[in-house]
Amino acid sequence: MKEKRVLIDADACPRQALAIARTLCAERGWRCITFASFNHQLTGADHVTVDAGPQAVDMKLANEAERGDIVVTQDIGLAALILGKRAKAVSPHGTIFHSERIAFHLEERNEKARYRRGGGRTTGPAARSAQDDERFAEALRALMDDGGEIG
Repeated sequence: MKEKRVLIDADACPRQALAIARTLCAERGWRCITFASFNHQLTGADHVTVDAGPQAVDMKLANEAERGDIVVTQDIGLAALILGKRAKAVSPHGTIFHSERIAFHLEERNEKARYRRGGGRTTGPAARSAQDDERFAEALRALMDDGGEIG
């Protein structure tokens, strides 16, 4: 039987979400693997350190992900790659990325970038709240209960 794994893009993962993922993995017998550039102070047997090049963490994580894995990332482009590998993707805010909606998320990201390049300003993410932690824990539990498999 394939090992159950949660892979975390730790470069941009809030500490609370990382702690929640580690706790749920420990409770359920899943392996929790973090990926970050060497600029971050993460260590451990299940931590992968990559260089600080642009997209280095994303590419390493995308190459390591397999069908049935759950990947925690805020990066919509990485989520699209993960879904293409028949793994699941969830943001640290609890948004589960689905194959049928990923094109919408990518287009929305591109439109906002185009707007900013033209001089427009967009708002950044709101401060993390207790509701974000609850949403993330609930989403991760749901994906784990589903076995991490695509239906």
